[in-house]
Amino acid sequence: MDRSKIALIIVVSLLLGIGVVMIYSTSAIYAGENYNDSYFYLKKQVAWALIGVLLMAVFAMVDYHFLRTLSIPLLFLSTFLLMLVFVPGFGREAGGAKRWLSIASFSFQPSEFTKFALIVYLADFLARNQARIRELWKGFFLPISIVLLNMVLVVIQPDLGTTVLLGLVIFVLLFVAGMRISYLVTVALASLPVLYAVIFKSAYRRSRILIFLDPWKDPQGTGFQIIQSWIALSSGGVFGLGLAQSRQKFFYLPEAHTDFIFSIIGEELGLIGTLAILALFLVLVIAGMRIAWKAPDLYGNLLASGIVALISFQAIINIGVVTGTFPTKGLPLPFISFGGSNLLVNIVGIGVLLNIARHSTSRRLKKREVSVLGPF
Repeated sequence: MDRSKIALIIVVSLLLGIGVVMIYSTSAIYAGENYNDSYFYLKKQVAWALIGVLLMAVFAMVDYHFLRTLSIPLLFLSTFLLMLVFVPGFGREAGGAKRWLSIASFSFQPSEFTKFALIVYLADFLARNQARIRELWKGFFLPISIVLLNMVLVVIQPDLGTTVLLGLVIFVLLFVAGMRISYLVTVALASLPVLYAVIFKSAYRRSRILIFLDPWKDPQGTGFQIIQSWIALSSGGVFGLGLAQSRQKFFYLPEAHTDFIFSIIGEELGLIGTLAILALFLVLVIAGMRIAWKAPDLYGNLLASGIVALISFQAIINIGVVTGTFPTKGLPLPFISFGGSNLLVNIVGIGVLLNIARHSTSRRLKKREVSVLGPF
């Protein structure tokens, strides 16, 4: 078996295991208080993880080229689901944001599905249109305009964090596909005033930026969460307070089992624990990049690059937010934070990476057989 595949399987298994343990550690008290069941979040996460592993196995076995036939339907489905969020009776509002669809007792975030759908669509479009990739209209504006519609639907939910993440992933895909650097730089510069307007014309987003610059201006209000996150990280020291010994999870740190679970990891497992998490993500990125580099075709290369970019940027942003390096955004830590939608999309992405690696290995074996057999 290819070393990149082995590394990927081991790392994802470790991250999932750490996630399950830390979700129970961070959520047991909160779940017991609110649901009279300290295992409430643990049982949900384990169920999502088992479903995810099953899906990963399926996508690891089914030829990834099959996704090319679904690229347009997936894109249309993504757009439809994002619109459905705003329809009364389907969309569910929480914290002032309409990011969830609720059907019966099932709830999920369409924006998570959008991440995967856009990667599949762009990988197919860019691979098929290599001859026109450097043309301004057909090679650049056409795919950008289609993608932009989905990004607009995400940002008005509102979900700026996911919108920024999508922008970064799309930038990587266009760069890997060979898009003109001048086009990419122009779009990046043109997006800055739009980003500025989106942030500073919204009171709560403007407040987040100002508090990011100085959380101590409002330590009991908008600066409370990041201050509590710092307290958690600093309390852990080098070796941590010990598993399940966190003090900040006692209703001090909001969203402890979701977006800020890395803080509790730092408190309970210390600097060593946080560095171990960083090392696991680094190995995942390196293994994913190797798979992308060795992909048997351009479509596989772009698909793998998009998936690796999605997971790595999400991890970077989450850890950056928790440590106060970036302003607060609602992005979970891949494979570790509580949440079914995000977990399933990331695990399916890993399944696709394993499939691409499998095809790369089989192609190398065929070449080796031909070279050994020679003219026979």
